[in-house]
Amino acid sequence: MNTEVVNPWASDQSVDIERLHAEFGIERIETVTNLLPDVPDFIRRGIVFGHRDYHQIANAIRTNEPFNVMTGFMPSGHPHLGHLMVMKEVVWHVKQGGRGYICIADREAHAVRNVTWEQCRKYGDEYLSCLYALGYHGETYEQSSNRIVQDLAFEASAKVNFSELSAIYGFTPDTDIGHAMSVLTQVADILHPQVESEPAPTVVPVGLDQDPHIRLTRGVAHKLRMFTVEDRNTHVSVRSKEAPEEAMEAVHMAFRGSKRYEGHIDITGVPLDVVKKTIRAIERTYGGYGFVTPSATFHRFMPGLTGGKMSSSIPESIIGFYEDDKKVTKKIMSALTGGRMTLQEQKELGGEADKCPVFLLNLFHMVSDDTELAEIRRKCMAGELMCGQCKKDSAARVLAFLDEFREKMAVAADQIRSEKSC
Repeated sequence: MNTEVVNPWASDQSVDIERLHAEFGIERIETVTNLLPDVPDFIRRGIVFGHRDYHQIANAIRTNEPFNVMTGFMPSGHPHLGHLMVMKEVVWHVKQGGRGYICIADREAHAVRNVTWEQCRKYGDEYLSCLYALGYHGETYEQSSNRIVQDLAFEASAKVNFSELSAIYGFTPDTDIGHAMSVLTQVADILHPQVESEPAPTVVPVGLDQDPHIRLTRGVAHKLRMFTVEDRNTHVSVRSKEAPEEAMEAVHMAFRGSKRYEGHIDITGVPLDVVKKTIRAIERTYGGYGFVTPSATFHRFMPGLTGGKMSSSIPESIIGFYEDDKKVTKKIMSALTGGRMTLQEQKELGGEADKCPVFLLNLFHMVSDDTELAEIRRKCMAGELMCGQCKKDSAARVLAFLDEFREKMAVAADQIRSEKSC
């Protein structure tokens, strides 16, 4: 079995998605799409390919129950088109009724990338401008200024040892403690919406490289519970995990006819979801958290214009929101494509659209109409659309998008400056 560590801080993310399904237990997104009243294009087009426990979120959307959507951005550089997908996912979930939480991971950027605090603030504001330009509404905060997150990270640290972090992240004895603390802070980021308000399903839209954070957080959420609740077919079993005696008695008293034993209570005739909700409320009453194990969706990376991941460390691979039009056009016209070696071969064999960064740029963001996108793909693969023309068309779409988006970002930036000056 391939035991390669999926590293959230690596710049080369050539991860085998099929291996993630098989080895890490990420479920295929198709297992929950039938639960959604409306399937967004990023799921419909296969950009979001997998999930962990997303059925909780889909059910909440369908039944108008409370849920949270939370993600973070590490302010290590200017935002670019590669960051847009997760922003769109967050905004879509907010529009479906979710409570939004956005973290600017300045502690991680400072500890892992040596970014100054001043740069963290500047880049963080740029990320928020992008989110507001897309229509985001919800809470935003910086890790370094959120006391709830800091306290929760301390609580989480008591449930994790360095061996576990080494197994998940590949840490070595040379890894500094600040790096490890940034991981625990991210655990707290994911869980803190359930501390600020009532426990509720929480989805974290991430790229596939962030699954280590999701796995660790799900484990910590379970460890911080007072009870485990299990469906035993004939009854529901509530087992203590160092719960205080008063909490155990409160569970027993809450369910008439329940049977109490040493360390667990059996409940009959009550639906599992009702038991879980009651147990969470009791945990909160007696100083616990009552966390709902967080969910996640995983999206594919939009490839960089030079191939591989779109990354700020490779300037020619990205399309930055603050770059001028000439530079953007030059990058697109110089981009790697899925075309053939010669024009003749292109006409005879057609292009390989699904491997082409330019076509995928349109699939991810620039062509909203599925029929139009399918026609571009068909023409490419039939040898009717040449790479040069496709690049020109794509560049025009990108420039039109950026022109409108920058105007919205400028308005958002003014709003952020105004709020900070108050």
